[in-house]
Amino acid sequence: MTRKLRIPALMAVLALLLLPCLGAGTASAADGKPAVQLSTSQAGTGGSVTVNGSGWRAHTLLMLLVCGRATPARGVIGGTNSCANGDGRAVTTDGHGGFTRKLPVAEPPVPCPCVVHVATVTGARAEADAVLDVAGHPVAPLPSAPAGGRLSVISDTRLAGSSGLLTWFGAPPSRTLVFTVGNTGTGSIKDPVFQVGTAHGVFAPEWDDQQWHGTLGPGRKAQVRLPVELSAGAHGDYTVSLKYDGRVLAEQPWGVGRPWGVTLFWILLCLVVPAAVFRAGMAVVDRVRPRRPGGVRHRGLPRPASPLPGRFRRTAPEATTPPTSNLPWFTPDSAPGGPAGRLSAPHDDSPTSPTTPTPKGPT
Repeated sequence: MTRKLRIPALMAVLALLLLPCLGAGTASAADGKPAVQLSTSQAGTGGSVTVNGSGWRAHTLLMLLVCGRATPARGVIGGTNSCANGDGRAVTTDGHGGFTRKLPVAEPPVPCPCVVHVATVTGARAEADAVLDVAGHPVAPLPSAPAGGRLSVISDTRLAGSSGLLTWFGAPPSRTLVFTVGNTGTGSIKDPVFQVGTAHGVFAPEWDDQQWHGTLGPGRKAQVRLPVELSAGAHGDYTVSLKYDGRVLAEQPWGVGRPWGVTLFWILLCLVVPAAVFRAGMAVVDRVRPRRPGGVRHRGLPRPASPLPGRFRRTAPEATTPPTSNLPWFTPDSAPGGPAGRLSAPHDDSPTSPTTPTPKGPT
């Protein structure tokens, strides 16, 4: 009877011991932080290792690399220059932020300790590392960490500002890169110098040094605002990167609209210049054209004076002239009766004129 009671008691104790471990694993997955797990922690050159990830953003493109001189605590010292970039692989996360991808094991250009480094390619920057022992690759101690402070971006970066009217006509687009940094080191950081890079498409970024004036003590944080400006007439998809102490801290996409004002200017120029040339040519042709008979050019003809409106027009009194005969077979001098003669045949219209006797014949 005592033996039967001991077995349930032991099982209850084991369950209590395992419950914190199971709860910790569940909490880690629920945190949503990017995580990476390897199928094996040691592999030789020419082999492969399966990489499993969780906690990433959904449908995000990731890059997988084998990097040397790196640990999960300190990251990859020297950036991607310490990685076997030629043997890297890309993968896209699923709808739940997970992925599974085989990665060939290659020797990095620097000694180990080595890690499998996973980082986002587009969007907000996120990364995670998992320890990998590359068999046969030399191992060297990591350089000592600086005794000063260490900056880390603790908020999402954003580009503040907007384009003005001059940008629509080709002026350089400008924004302000806003982010919050925290000092995770043991010393103070005074007037840190950041590097802001702008990259167009797949081209490498062009870096510009930007100094932030201020002192950041251990465990303190501050908001940093750095100006970003592109070249005149720039348009398309750009990526703004932030680097400090050789490490890329954040990346921010920037879509720049096309300066349509420049296009409108060239269209108007193509219409105005030919019209002006045509007008100038016609003026030259008009000057060199020979004069017409009479010494007046066709463009120099006087315009007839337009009559005034009827209510303002004054007519001169017409001279009264006696009517004259304008028959085609008479002239005024040869008309019967002289100049004042009648136009009809002559007849006797006097009431007292004697009648002409007519001869009487025999009755």
